[in-house]
Amino acid sequence: MSVRTVVVWCPDWPVIAASRDAGIAADAAIAVLDRGRVFACSEAARRSGVRRELRIREAQSRCPDLVVLPYDPAIDAREFEPVVTAVEALAPGVEIIRPGMCALGARGPSRYYASSRATSPDTEAALAGAEPSGRAGATRGEWAFAQTLRAHLEEAGFACVIGIADGPFAAEQAARLAEQAGERQLAFPPGESATCLAPLLIDTLHRPELIDLLRRLGIRTLGAFAALPARHVLARFGNDGLLAHRLASGRDDRALATRRPPPELATDTAFEPPVERVDQVAFAIRGAADELITRLAELDLVCTCLRVEVHTERDEPRSRQWRHPRWFSAADVVDRIRWQLQGTRTADDRPSEELTSGVVRVRLIPDDVARTGAYQDGLWGDQAPDERVHRAFTRIQSMLGHEAVTTVVLSGGRAPAERMTLVPWGDEVAPARPIEPPWTGHLPPPAPSTVPPTPEPIEVRGATGQLVEIDERGDISEECRVLVRPDSEPSEIVGWAGPWLVDERWWDPATARRYSRFQVACADGNAFVVLHEDGRWWIEASYD
Repeated sequence: MSVRTVVVWCPDWPVIAASRDAGIAADAAIAVLDRGRVFACSEAARRSGVRRELRIREAQSRCPDLVVLPYDPAIDAREFEPVVTAVEALAPGVEIIRPGMCALGARGPSRYYASSRATSPDTEAALAGAEPSGRAGATRGEWAFAQTLRAHLEEAGFACVIGIADGPFAAEQAARLAEQAGERQLAFPPGESATCLAPLLIDTLHRPELIDLLRRLGIRTLGAFAALPARHVLARFGNDGLLAHRLASGRDDRALATRRPPPELATDTAFEPPVERVDQVAFAIRGAADELITRLAELDLVCTCLRVEVHTERDEPRSRQWRHPRWFSAADVVDRIRWQLQGTRTADDRPSEELTSGVVRVRLIPDDVARTGAYQDGLWGDQAPDERVHRAFTRIQSMLGHEAVTTVVLSGGRAPAERMTLVPWGDEVAPARPIEPPWTGHLPPPAPSTVPPTPEPIEVRGATGQLVEIDERGDISEECRVLVRPDSEPSEIVGWAGPWLVDERWWDPATARRYSRFQVACADGNAFVVLHEDGRWWIEASYD
């Protein structure tokens, strides 16, 4: 039997999350891009004709003021966490369907909010008045809970739409129908989800191959699909088709995969009077560090990422995130606090010059925790970075800045330099550009091993001794025979490949580039990636 479910949906969530992360007002004309196409757009952008799957150039031609932001699933998930936390404040047992949408059981909250003692005066007045659109299918407790939950989220700054029905799938469709009708809540009557779902298009199932086959069979709505005998659906479409048939029939009896609210692991240490010496802070914080690590151990957890917040008399919070190659011990926590306070320490052992007053509070917040078993040594030892190396690099970061020590992460791009993203040591940052193709004009493997910070000017000459030229169509004037480097003897070219033509940002004259790449091998054993642009030649990278 399907369970009454409440679905909370924040429309256009990728746009809201990206705009919050970028500090842009959500009511602006915004488009979130994924692989060069519009993944989501705001209401203001839709009014100008921007739609999903449009290419960026067409979207900007329809809306010249369009603000373009990249799509990042990590931002979606991170920004949705406060929404889930706000929902859990009123009712536990929340399942995150995806960033922007979550579900929870309606039984417990509806019983609680059916009591007038649990209902606010505003909700009581709404329930006592004329029955609003969408309430006919909900009990008094369900509707009161939905109104209270929506008001709570709006007070926290999150606009949402709520659907109530038998099962998560039907409740999601109720929320979408409410949004289309301009309502904020909609409920399907108990036991009548199949009737309410019947007029909806078969596309609602979000199974492209199944939908295409059903359309060719003349089945256009969920009701027509639900009318088919279940045994015939199983025989023709398999288990996945049978699951879709149950959803269309309003028999979504899947239990919610609820999560438990995480325990509060952060610890605080207050100082009265304020402390102005690093050694005093480190000595006083040792007890809090021991308490934090002990509590994590009791929960069979280890901390791999710790955030330290230091507050001063003048309310100057200084926050820094520290990572560890394995996990933090109490001594590691104290070391990180000392390093953060020292920074550019003065001779009298006072805290960092950035802290212009005494320390009044230190807060330790575990940002990333994991099960202890996930970080035990393997059969052949541990593959994490050496602890001494990590401590040395982390100490350098504390003295010179977080970005003083960086490592390379592979990212997408055409040029060898574009395929490297420098990431501060210890951080886990997504590549600046997606690694997956298409990257038209990129070099075939193998990748060069050395990429200088700036290209080296050279000359590439043919058999006649003249400089080799390339026209707009990529045709070369003659074979590449000699590579001439400044202050070096000319090298005979014994093999070459190319050109790979690249025409970047042709629509913007200020940043447009048109160039060609070659791979050349010389008789002296050296091999290079050479670049031809505006009649000049450069060495862009080399092979070892």
